[in-house]
Amino acid sequence: MTLPEFTLLRPRNLPEAIDSLDRHRGDIQVIAGGTDLVPSLKQRLFAPRYLLDLKPIRDLRGIRNGHGLTIGAMTTVGAIADSPLVAEKFPVLAAAAAAIASPVLRTTGTLGGNLCLDTRCLWYNQSPFWRASCGFCLKKDGKVCHVAPGGEKCWAVFSGDTAPALLALGAEIEIASPRASRRLPLADFYTGDGMARIKLAGDEILTRVHLPESSAGLRGAYFKYRLRGSIDYPLAGVAVALDLAPDGTCRRGALAVTALNPKPQLIPGAEAALRGSRLSDDLLDRLAELTNRAIKPLSTSASTPDYRRHIARVFVRRAVRQAWQA
Repeated sequence: MTLPEFTLLRPRNLPEAIDSLDRHRGDIQVIAGGTDLVPSLKQRLFAPRYLLDLKPIRDLRGIRNGHGLTIGAMTTVGAIADSPLVAEKFPVLAAAAAAIASPVLRTTGTLGGNLCLDTRCLWYNQSPFWRASCGFCLKKDGKVCHVAPGGEKCWAVFSGDTAPALLALGAEIEIASPRASRRLPLADFYTGDGMARIKLAGDEILTRVHLPESSAGLRGAYFKYRLRGSIDYPLAGVAVALDLAPDGTCRRGALAVTALNPKPQLIPGAEAALRGSRLSDDLLDRLAELTNRAIKPLSTSASTPDYRRHIARVFVRRAVRQAWQA
């Protein structure tokens, strides 16, 4: 499996990068760390004429402490996992970053790339020969979703680890384009459509992630299910962030999941269930049931939907308990 031919563009700054995207729109792809994109190029899931390499743009790297925390999109997930500042102020993000792939891949993969991951599916992430044998799929070259043949929606799942942690922390993202920069809640970035997964136009670049000061110091935990502990994407991921009063009562909290739907998402009703509560088996059962209602795992991976649904409920209980008792 070889790479397709392409021209590599290496802009020196963000305006040059945006100009290249605008000039070659429709025939260009952004590459950050490349840990997800390069295998997809080899599988011919993409074949752009141009690759826009963001590595030379130093302004997109780094963790800046101010009113909250600002993290450049080209900051490696390894740097986030190893940052004492992130571990102290936003432990759920540190835990999620540390769970990504392997140490070698974490030195290459970036936060922006992890948030913009292509959705994954057993029927999609395969070689051209494999995909041709089953008539391709709705997401690439075909007309049928093999996961849900009776519908017209692609159910490929989003499988990034940092997104649920950032959702639980109330993060916002910054996006640059030829028109202007815009800022939006991370929760509004994902569409829930396996084909058009994120709200990012062809001439836009995700540049930074902003964590609010109000979320600094929240207790947190992240649990991830994968077949191989060394490198795999999550098949189910659960993140929790809690603000506890000195008496152990939860003042506020959030629960988010990944790899169980076409988008990462906050669990509806979890914030209300947590507010004013104390840790108890009844609370954990209620949060597990709210999660069970919100997720829809299908046959998109080597693991069965029933087991992924079961392990999501288990991880909700474990994550909340661990964060509460930290």
